[in-house]
Amino acid sequence: MIATLEATDLVKVFGRTRALDRLNLTMNPGQVMAVLGPNGAGKTTFVNLVATLLRLDGGTLRVGGHDVARHPAAVRRLVALAGQYAAVEPTLTGRENVEMVARLFGHSRAQARSDAAAVLEQMGLSDAADRTVRTYSGGMRRRLDLGASLVGRPRLLLLDEPTTGLDPRSRIELWDVIRSLVASGTDVLLTTQYLDEADHLAAQIAIIDHGQVVASGTPRELKRSVGRSVVEVHVRDTAALDRVAAILLAIGEGAPTVDVPTRRVRVALGADTRRVFAALRPLDDTDIAIDEVSVRQPTLDEAFLALTGTPKENVA
Repeated sequence: MIATLEATDLVKVFGRTRALDRLNLTMNPGQVMAVLGPNGAGKTTFVNLVATLLRLDGGTLRVGGHDVARHPAAVRRLVALAGQYAAVEPTLTGRENVEMVARLFGHSRAQARSDAAAVLEQMGLSDAADRTVRTYSGGMRRRLDLGASLVGRPRLLLLDEPTTGLDPRSRIELWDVIRSLVASGTDVLLTTQYLDEADHLAAQIAIIDHGQVVASGTPRELKRSVGRSVVEVHVRDTAALDRVAAILLAIGEGAPTVDVPTRRVRVALGADTRRVFAALRPLDDTDIAIDEVSVRQPTLDEAFLALTGTPKENVA
């Protein structure tokens, strides 16, 4: 089986800055792979190398078995790139936008019309196809942009923060579109600043920091790699937070985290989780009003923080 994408010891240097430092990554067919990392980690540089927009300074990069440095034209026939902002012409209709892109790919007028109709149907935009794009919502523009990227029938679609600025409903609709693309044979490599997006969509995640892949695996594997489960107590009265934190200190690794606005106390568990229930019994002997107690795995946000040491707000 030929890997969709295979990067070996990639190096890219900008002046004195080593944007990629012997990066290694493999993406297999039939999946969404998410690339996460703090600002300046090298994500955009990596995507631009895959799209042949930059030249390598070292290492090898193959897309569908084709060497990016030696056969860039062959790679361009396999990939499509959709940037952070929808690159559509607002004065044209949705149909005209897609037909224009198809013609730029060299399709005949008849083939362009056929391709546009198929893509608009796939994106759920057939009913709005003959409206000017200026009347489209942000989510509709994003779907149109993705549709225009598909007329070249790419094997690999590169998505750079595809849902930035979209409302929750539009994000979920776009997630459904991305899943349908993979089901129909287009692999997807995406960067995102929303860790829940990677958690919902990606079969594999690669976390990049300082130009290297510091961790990779399924979302579940990454969560488990940072260790322990988490116990979380939600109290009714903020005045009880310190008392609960003192009780949780006995079962956790490190000091508990107190979140005053949400009235929650959480702590990472030690290796022996059998101690949890015994340690929580003192809560029964107090007058503390508790709304909820839960034991859960770490979130992807917590895994990201543990693996990069970077606040999640800096993910991009």
